[in-house]
Amino acid sequence: MDITSEIIRTEILRVLNEGGKIRGNELAERVIKKVGNEKIVYREISSLVQSGEIDKKVHSRAHIEYELINLDESVNEQLKNLHKEIEVIYDEIKKFNITIEQEKLIFQERLRSVIHLIHIVQSTDGIMKLLSHYPSFKKDKMYSQIVRRIDDCWQIIMGVIAHQDEENFLNEILSNLRVLQFDAKNVN
Repeated sequence: MDITSEIIRTEILRVLNEGGKIRGNELAERVIKKVGNEKIVYREISSLVQSGEIDKKVHSRAHIEYELINLDESVNEQLKNLHKEIEVIYDEIKKFNITIEQEKLIFQERLRSVIHLIHIVQSTDGIMKLLSHYPSFKKDKMYSQIVRRIDDCWQIIMGVIAHQDEENFLNEILSNLRVLQFDAKNVN
């Protein structure tokens, strides 16, 4: 599942958490207004119904309602999936740290790999920051475990950066991570 789908799913669950039962059109409109496009939103709603996280009640063709089946289970299931993901990332970072120590990778390989790992951790960290605004996610015990594991990932990455022989390694990483600055001409 990509980041966009995860954000849309989270927004769908947030809207259902706020409103209880909600008509299908209203749910889609509210989610589309915040994130995503119509096609992806409806696909994610269907996916949530198929996975059993939300319930769909068809009163008529024009009147379809959705509601959460069990919010605590749904939240916990999403966080479990995110926890599995961050564990895989953590293991990848640890393996990379060992590889750097055992093999002599060239400067460009180390630079590319560290930047790639930073991007992966940043995206997961971003999802957690978004979820931190929803009390139902923040209250779950898995939330704090994921946050701690993300911190562990950052610690290892910083250790890798700090132990490089080249003095300009950190500067190279920072210059490659910077967001392109736009000219006033490029902005519509």
